[in-house]
Amino acid sequence: MSDSRLFKILYYLLDKGHATAPELAERFEVSPRTVYRDIEALSGAGIPVYAEPGRNGGIYLLDDSILDRAVLSENERREILAAIQSISATAYPSGKEILTKLSALFNVNMGNWLEVDFSRWGKDACDNEKFETLKTAVIQHKEIKILYENSGGERRERIVCPLKLCYKSKEWYLKAFCLTKEDFRIFKLNRILGLELLEKTFVPRPYPEPEDFRQPPDSPLILLFSKEMAYRVYDEFNETQIERQKNGDLIVSAQMPVDAWLIGYLLSFGAKVEVIEPRYLRDILAKKAQEIYEKNKP
Repeated sequence: MSDSRLFKILYYLLDKGHATAPELAERFEVSPRTVYRDIEALSGAGIPVYAEPGRNGGIYLLDDSILDRAVLSENERREILAAIQSISATAYPSGKEILTKLSALFNVNMGNWLEVDFSRWGKDACDNEKFETLKTAVIQHKEIKILYENSGGERRERIVCPLKLCYKSKEWYLKAFCLTKEDFRIFKLNRILGLELLEKTFVPRPYPEPEDFRQPPDSPLILLFSKEMAYRVYDEFNETQIERQKNGDLIVSAQMPVDAWLIGYLLSFGAKVEVIEPRYLRDILAKKAQEIYEKNKP
């Protein structure tokens, strides 16, 4: 007797409500006699399943039945509900309905213990709408037209085939095949300034691995932050990358690509950060700071 088949029969009955022995026999490629033995086994395990004879009979679960501990433990049921609840937090259209049904089915009340909001402060409507459109495009395999601002400050339109939404390092990204560049690309959601869902569909392809989220420079980046910036440093770097000094200042060692984004990021700390390594980055940062001063001096 296959435990896997027992689970499949149970889930089939949960989905359909009832079935006939010949129907189950054909679906699971066994004999009707084997199906009846499986039903007896389910009944013996505490599942409220029964067979009703006659022309219009069949195999049923009791209308008020719930999954017994013999099928799923209480912890397993809670884990399933937690997973569904986290999906609901992304505005999945059927998430709340599924969660309600499974809570009743499992006879478990999870409460409202989890809240996930991927939008920025004050931008929830815009960000949620963007996320929902991208989710639809990924699931339905539809091309999209985006207006994208890259790290070099260039703003351009692109036609892309969206493959997957990815959350990494406190940011949302879109993995896609860019038809404009004819190559795989990763787009940061916050930099997608315009978005249009197109009617043209595409055949999805796997995004190549390994994920190219990081492009390590030749040497590690070593930064010295004033202690006043500790709240940002611990927010934005892993604790293993941080070394606290006796006076409270913080030294951070990290692998980060030296690009326009990094320059802007470091400038956001003002005079509260000093570049220790690489030395050439000090010159770049000083030049950019001088340009800012010249443009804004009294």
